[in-house]
Amino acid sequence: MEPSNQQPIIKSAQMLTARSCRFAAYLFNIGNIITVLIPPLGMLWIAVSMVIYALNRHHPNEKVGHYTQIAAYRLYGVTGTIVAAAIFIPSHGINYYLVLWALAALIILPLSLRDLYRIRKDDWCDMEIEAEAQDYE
Repeated sequence: MEPSNQQPIIKSAQMLTARSCRFAAYLFNIGNIITVLIPPLGMLWIAVSMVIYALNRHHPNEKVGHYTQIAAYRLYGVTGTIVAAAIFIPSHGINYYLVLWALAALIILPLSLRDLYRIRKDDWCDMEIEAEAQDYE
């Protein structure tokens, strides 16, 4: 039998703090609030939010993924509705856009603030996650 060329796998544990998990859960809701308050940032936040969603939806702490998913559904639902409604707005209909912005604010602001409160009140604890690294000698 020939000797194996495989290197031993070294397992190491990393600590994921409760504070970092809570911040990751806050992130999407904070972005939603800022975007509603400063509408020109909307297109930028849509792009950045996809990255935040991809990073946090499958976070090792399941609560982070849950809060991120709720905030994302809210943002993408409101945004999709605005895009669909904008098709029917006349070319000089700035008042229609203001009404859509106000409706978006009425939906996103209170629900995002509620989620921020829930995240703050939730029980967060440090987590130990195992990371595998190969020893290359």
